[in-house]
Amino acid sequence: QVQLVESGGGLVQAGGSLRLSCAASGRTFNRYHMGWFRRAPGKEREFVATISWSGINSYYADSVKGRFTISRDNAKNTMSLQMNSLKPEDTAVYYCAASEKVSAPFGDLYDYWGQGTQVTVSS
Repeated sequence: QVQLVESGGGLVQAGGSLRLSCAASGRTFNRYHMGWFRRAPGKEREFVATISWSGINSYYADSVKGRFTISRDNAKNTMSLQMNSLKPEDTAVYYCAASEKVSAPFGDLYDYWGQGTQVTVSS
C-alpha cells in the first residue's frame, strides 16, 4: 500500500504561484506513475497532470498547459506541481494520485489517492 500526503495549498492572488508537494510512503515510489487531479466547487473531478515512473514523460490538461509543471524526485519519494500564472478558475481541492498501471489522464486508473489540499485563487 502507498500512502500519499499533499501539502502546499493556500490562498493566492491571480497571477501568483504555488508549489504543491506530494509525499509518498514506501521504497517503491519509482514504480508508480503519478498524477494530479482537482475538484472545483460544484464540479466533477478533473485531470490536471501526470508523470511517468521515470519522470521522462508528462502530460497536461489543456487548461493548465504552459502554466503548471509536474515533476518527481524518486530518491525523495516526492512529486510536485509548480503552478504559475494562477487563475481564479484554478481554485479547487488538488489531489495527488498514484497508478500501478499507466500514466494517464483517467482517474479510474489510479490506485492510491491523497486527502487533498485546497488551492484558492482570488481575482
